[in-house]
Amino acid sequence: MKINRRRSIVSAIFGSSLTGLFSKGQAAAADQPVNPITTENAHEGSRDWQLTRVRLTDTHGFRSPWIEGYCDRQSVAAGDRLKIMVSTAPASKFTIEIFRMGYYGGRGARLMQTLGPFEGKPQATPKPGHKNIHECTWEPATELTIPADWTSGVYLGRLATVPPDGNSPSYQSYVVFIVRDDRPVDILFQCSDNTWQAYNRWPDNYSVYTDKKGNQGPWADVSFDRPYGREAQFEGVVNDPLTVGSGEFLPFEFPLAYWLEQHGYDVSYVCNSDMISPDRGLKAKVFISVGHDEYWDIRQYESVVKMRDAGVNLMFLSGNSVCWVTPLTPNSAGQPLRTMFRGGPYGGDYKYAVDREKVHGPYPHRGPDEGYLMGARNVEPVNGGGDWVCVKPDHWIFEGTGMKAGDKVAGLIGWEYHGDPPKDIPGLEVVGAGTAFVGGVTPQQWAATIYPGPKGNFVFNASTIFWAQGLSNPPGHTLPWTHWCRPHGPDERVQKITENLLKRALTK
Repeated sequence: MKINRRRSIVSAIFGSSLTGLFSKGQAAAADQPVNPITTENAHEGSRDWQLTRVRLTDTHGFRSPWIEGYCDRQSVAAGDRLKIMVSTAPASKFTIEIFRMGYYGGRGARLMQTLGPFEGKPQATPKPGHKNIHECTWEPATELTIPADWTSGVYLGRLATVPPDGNSPSYQSYVVFIVRDDRPVDILFQCSDNTWQAYNRWPDNYSVYTDKKGNQGPWADVSFDRPYGREAQFEGVVNDPLTVGSGEFLPFEFPLAYWLEQHGYDVSYVCNSDMISPDRGLKAKVFISVGHDEYWDIRQYESVVKMRDAGVNLMFLSGNSVCWVTPLTPNSAGQPLRTMFRGGPYGGDYKYAVDREKVHGPYPHRGPDEGYLMGARNVEPVNGGGDWVCVKPDHWIFEGTGMKAGDKVAGLIGWEYHGDPPKDIPGLEVVGAGTAFVGGVTPQQWAATIYPGPKGNFVFNASTIFWAQGLSNPPGHTLPWTHWCRPHGPDERVQKITENLLKRALTK
């Protein structure tokens, strides 16, 4: 009855455009008051927000010089001014359409503003600098003041060339930024943009993984002052040119955002660098790490520890998380938090971190054992795929799923995962465990865990980058695959487990 009563109240306020916003899986969110997310998703979504025509330098290219760009900040708040840098080669007029990503009746995005047309021109590909950094110093095409009524979320700016006549094609790519807020919120969704940037190979196969000294050392600096090339992960994970300019949000993170907003959860969004202080997180009931959240500044780690100890629930719906200490430093112009490098492993004295130091070091930094925050650790080797297996069906996270011991969610483990949970965390329980096949053939063990926090809260570790793939399959999303293994998409058991976790966290 509560769900129906809430639906009728909200529909009376916002009208029939809310049709489809609610579903049976919404019980946890349905008892909550109307929040900015339900209000925002009452707006009509856009039928045309995806990239239609993308032109890369070649079949395996990393950039689209016909039109590409970047923003001068990872995240902005209402009233902030955002600079958008764009290059077009050859020179061409272009437009920028700003979309907020969400549910919007199943369409996935809402058009917020159209900018331009602007006169585009080629801007210089930067020459490699200190530690081989590729930092652009492009002139801004425009400056956008973030309106007060823009709801926190992930925003994509679709860049499109304007053909001089009807006989020429238009080419497109994205820029991406996050709008944050500072209000008390139920769920804080942390985008993994440090990892997007670590794997970003713009302009010519350059990243922290491609330095001539080796792919695991502290050799290369990378800059947020450059476009995101074609989806930055290894081609075997997601080889999708329609993500150009958007980092890893669409393949690894959008399915969670779409599902949360579909079910009316009160959620706010931040980037990694927003978490170098715990202040924002202490205003949330739940903090979610999503997707491939590998690279953390040590200040992020310290912030999330403080949040857990203060009673914030932590949900690591992610894999390979908190793996590398990633100092965030200013760019050449002194703007903070715009440069990063792989500073050294988390892990403390855990064998994986010790071995990495021996083989790939020396490193200037070493982080603490991430297992004591997440409940499970990064293990070696870690690249592979497998099934997510229930091992403790009587645990409350499985209520209503119908799962029995040994039941599997096919292909949900991958691209990377966690394992080897610390044995001395009080109350820690292994709720899922099994085998992933590294390189498609070599067995490795993973473990999903949950343990109690100090103030009635909990820390859950799903132990897979692919958890969000079991929640939804929104427009513009391509299912990833890895090492001859792939997730199957939305699964009602994954949805129910996530709902159970959020229900417990939000009714504490």
